[in-house]
Amino acid sequence: MSTRAKLTLATTTLSAIGVVIFVHQQQVSDKAAMHQGVIRDMEQQRVKRERLLDFEMQRQLEEEYRKVQSVSDSSEVQAKAR
Repeated sequence: MSTRAKLTLATTTLSAIGVVIFVHQQQVSDKAAMHQGVIRDMEQQRVKRERLLDFEMQRQLEEEYRKVQSVSDSSEVQAKAR
């Protein structure tokens, strides 16, 4: 085999190995990014559930307070003051 052929074979072999390594690293990076997206979505769902529970608790407290005390609209109070 000539020197030129050996050089071409070495170059193409190294290029192919480089491409395989690059593609593998890119896949690992993409997988990590997708996993971070899943974690972010789970966190958003957790926050949404907490807010919904807080809202429900506030609604129940409001109902209890309305049973205990009479609540009037502030516009009615202002109209009576005039």
